[in-house]
Amino acid sequence: EHTAEALDAWLTELHQKVKGRIAIALELKKGPVVYALQKYPFITVFPVHALSLARYRQAFSPSGAKDDPQDAELALELMLRYPQKIKAIEPDNADIRLLQQLVEQRRQLVEDKRRFVNRIINTLKQYYPQPLEWFSHRGSLLLCELIIRWPSLQQLKRARRDTIRNFLNAKGGRAMALTEQRVASIDNAIPLTTDPSVIEANALMAAALATQIKVVSEIIKTYDERIETLFDTLPDAGLFKSLPGMGPCMGPRMLAALGDNRDRFNSAEEIQNYAGIAPVTERSGQKSWVHWRWQCAKFVR
Repeated sequence: EHTAEALDAWLTELHQKVKGRIAIALELKKGPVVYALQKYPFITVFPVHALSLARYRQAFSPSGAKDDPQDAELALELMLRYPQKIKAIEPDNADIRLLQQLVEQRRQLVEDKRRFVNRIINTLKQYYPQPLEWFSHRGSLLLCELIIRWPSLQQLKRARRDTIRNFLNAKGGRAMALTEQRVASIDNAIPLTTDPSVIEANALMAAALATQIKVVSEIIKTYDERIETLFDTLPDAGLFKSLPGMGPCMGPRMLAALGDNRDRFNSAEEIQNYAGIAPVTERSGQKSWVHWRWQCAKFVR
């Protein structure tokens, strides 16, 4: 039974039998199972790389046979034979762990916004391409507000000029200087298509995507504020802010990547390997191939 209660009962029973610390090998470094195990002071989690375990298994089972009990035994064997290679997870302090989750989740939201922007661009090209010419920043709040209020060129052209002008001035911010140019472009615009089925379906989709972009943008701002507040409270914030190229986004990401354990990396080369920016050379016979690392912390890279 895969529940928190069942896991707690099993670990408690195991601890009563062992009467000491317990080492558990997992094929992952984070996730719900790791988070659940880390709350028990008598458990130490050792992450075993899935690729290393797979190749170790293949060395003794060239047939490709695989099952979970065998993998568990092989993971234990790896830990016992190569203890210097399998390092235990040493959690950072609570603030660093919070920062790590916040910056990763923020990046995911930024990628979500980028996907929504790409989709709205493609949707507008189907029936209403003019806004893509009027607004250079396709994910702007002004463009989203315009699409939500007037999701088709026909609806926009039916609006009064003063209404459009007041809307652009109220929402445009520093883009108010372009208001008259945009109003003139609206007057001269010609619909790409007059097919009502194409217009109605795509207008509905464009308005939905514009709404999603607005919501995600607001959530990203909330994350930015929380990350900035948390980052400023950390003792190493000043150090990372002083580094070249460390802006409001990159500084917290760099601190989250390195953590608060300064003994985790013994050299700059280890950090480069962890981030995946150190080149890898493969040689076979007279051929040589240099490429970047595929197995690495891609979020850090």
